[in-house]
Amino acid sequence: MSTAAPGKPVLEVRGVTKSFGEREVLRGIDLTVREHEAVALIGASGSGKSTLLRCIDLLAEIDDGDVLLDGEVITDPAVDPVGVRRRLGLVFQAYNLFPHMTALENVVLGERRAHGASKAEAEDRGRALLARFGLAGREDDRPDNLSGGQQQRVAIARAFAGRPRALLLDEVTSALDPELVGEVLGAVRDLKGEGMTMVIATHEMSFAREVADQVAFLHEGRILEQGPPSQVLVSPEADETRRFLKRLLEAGRA
Repeated sequence: MSTAAPGKPVLEVRGVTKSFGEREVLRGIDLTVREHEAVALIGASGSGKSTLLRCIDLLAEIDDGDVLLDGEVITDPAVDPVGVRRRLGLVFQAYNLFPHMTALENVVLGERRAHGASKAEAEDRGRALLARFGLAGREDDRPDNLSGGQQQRVAIARAFAGRPRALLLDEVTSALDPELVGEVLGAVRDLKGEGMTMVIATHEMSFAREVADQVAFLHEGRILEQGPPSQVLVSPEADETRRFLKRLLEAGRA
């Protein structure tokens, strides 16, 4: 884990609620993510992890509460959501690469859109990023010619190319074959080692234990328990947390 101490708040979620029709998905979420900190969101499917990330990235409109980025209320209707998304990097579980573009073109797109870099500048940085994530020599390959793990690493490189204040990672290994999970987690681990601020929705408890500074357990749209991995994952206080971890242990995923 990074030796950089968590600093000022980068992301603050205050009393956020979100419903889809009659179904209340987020029920008053409070969460603070500080600079250089990695916060892992854990919980069963449907607990609200992905919806929370989408609300932070303004892809889903909240019903109540506020989300702040570097002290600015970004959920104010007057705020430009496109500008906010340029300051955050969101990586989905399904890669979402443009299939007609090469790996390099996918990465360069983020750099040019976010910072208006010239094509030459963006390509130089894109090649360096792909090499950094173990993809040197694959710059001209389209997604169909890459493995799932390679595609996900391209997606992470693309998000990082925008030089985000924080990375939001939504179950980035859940669509991968088991043998490919490690290479993607390795890329995330390296970013954490450099002090990248991250919010990671994950079902990989061993990874959360190793990388996260804080773990937040979501249950039915609420954060029931939050603290360092040594507390939440080893000595949880809530019965629901204990039951969730027991189920994962029995499934061989804890």
